[in-house]
Amino acid sequence: MMFANSLPLYFWVYFAPIIAFVLFAYDKHCAHYGKRRIPEYILLAVSLALGAFGSLCGMIIFRHKTLKKLFYIGVPLMLFTQILILAYILTR
Repeated sequence: MMFANSLPLYFWVYFAPIIAFVLFAYDKHCAHYGKRRIPEYILLAVSLALGAFGSLCGMIIFRHKTLKKLFYIGVPLMLFTQILILAYILTR
């Protein structure tokens, strides 16, 4: 259990999804009001950096990016992979 008491890991696991969720909400707001948007690669990068749960929640709640194949397939796949990796790390 090498990472069991790792504060930075827990900090990242808890706050990365919140940041991803807020970014999806802000991008939806910008899309609705015709403002400058967040690039898709930024949204995907935040999802990849342990924020997939927040991204998926943002996609569902705000109905944002749900028609884009890269998002509706990629984000759940990232979430599944992140869960497997975290389970492996925390149970070692």
